[in-house]
Amino acid sequence: MKCKLIGILAATTVLMMGCHKAESPATVQSDVAKAQDEAANKEAKASQQAADTVGSANENLAAETQKADAKTADATYAVAIAKADGDHKIAVAKCEGLAGDAQKACVDQADATRDLAKAKAEAAKASHT
Repeated sequence: MKCKLIGILAATTVLMMGCHKAESPATVQSDVAKAQDEAANKEAKASQQAADTVGSANENLAAETQKADAKTADATYAVAIAKADGDHKIAVAKCEGLAGDAQKACVDQADATRDLAKAKAEAAKASHT
């Protein structure tokens, strides 16, 4: 049994010695150059993929920013129109306390003020879209 074990150990040692044999300098140089080329190619591909991803993300960001700006402009416009209409309604209600030409002039002024506020709101919305 001892002889078998010593034989197996000796055979294993001989096989392992063959596995750790030094390569020739030319083979080593070739293997290193090949590994460097492969690493450089992988790095270049990864860099290109990263650049593509960043570019795509920037495009998406720009598009989403435009959408957000448009929604903000629409919301701001809606608020301005609601305010103009509300202010107009209040002004006309106040005009009811007047009579004749004074009442007509008051309503005309309320209408003009509302129209100006709406025009400003439309101009502001147009400048943001």
